[in-house]
Amino acid sequence: MTDLRLERLGSVLSPPVSLPEYSAPAADETESFGSLLEQEITAGDGIRFSRHAQERIDSREITLGSGELQKLSDAVSKASKKGVRDSLVVMGSLAFIVSVPGRTVVTAMPVSEAAEHVFTNIDGAVIM
Repeated sequence: MTDLRLERLGSVLSPPVSLPEYSAPAADETESFGSLLEQEITAGDGIRFSRHAQERIDSREITLGSGELQKLSDAVSKASKKGVRDSLVVMGSLAFIVSVPGRTVVTAMPVSEAAEHVFTNIDGAVIM
C-alpha cells in the first residue's frame, strides 16, 4: 500500500524547473543598500506632498516653481542630516511642516495665516 501512495504523489508533482544561472556582480559593481535608498529618495526633487498638503496649497493658491521645490528639498536634506524627524521649513513668506524621513510635506501655509505663529509637534526648524 505504501508503494501505491507514493506513485500517486509522484504523478501530482510537477517536473523540476530549471533556474537561470546566477552570477554575483563584481565587488566594484555593488552598492550598499543605504546608498541605493538615498539615491531613490533624492531622485528628482525628492519631495512628496500629502493629500492634505496638496489641498492646502490649492486652496491657498500657493505656487511653487522648480527653484522653490529645490530649496525645500535642500532644507529637508539639511534637517535629515541633523536627525530631525518632523520639521518646520520657512521659506520667505511660506511655512511647511515636513515629515523628514519620508520627505513628505504634511501641510503648507503662508506664514501670515499661521495661528499665533506657534507650531507644535516638530523637533526642528529650517529657515531658508
